[in-house]
Amino acid sequence: MKVAIAEFAQFRERVPVVIYSLDPALYQVMVVVDGRERLLVEDNGRTFRRHSLQQVREVLRLLPVETLVLRQFSAYDEMVGQPPRIQDNRLEIPLSVGDDPAGTVH
Repeated sequence: MKVAIAEFAQFRERVPVVIYSLDPALYQVMVVVDGRERLLVEDNGRTFRRHSLQQVREVLRLLPVETLVLRQFSAYDEMVGQPPRIQDNRLEIPLSVGDDPAGTVH
């Protein structure tokens, strides 16, 4: 399922958001609604993607974000020839939406 930016802006309650790091300079956003991740899309229906984390945060700053996490999956095991793991090797970093040095979400 998808959620458009305009639809997200109308949410009455703040919701968790996950930013996926797809490449070193490509980010995609998922909005967690009722415990399920939904793809954030532009109002024209195209997938919301940005080439810098700061660009993503600038848009999210205006939306009802409860918590914000950057999620990245490591390709290290595959690069060094290790067999696939039973559990994933994702890295999650809590972020703030704004430039608050305390790390709180605005």
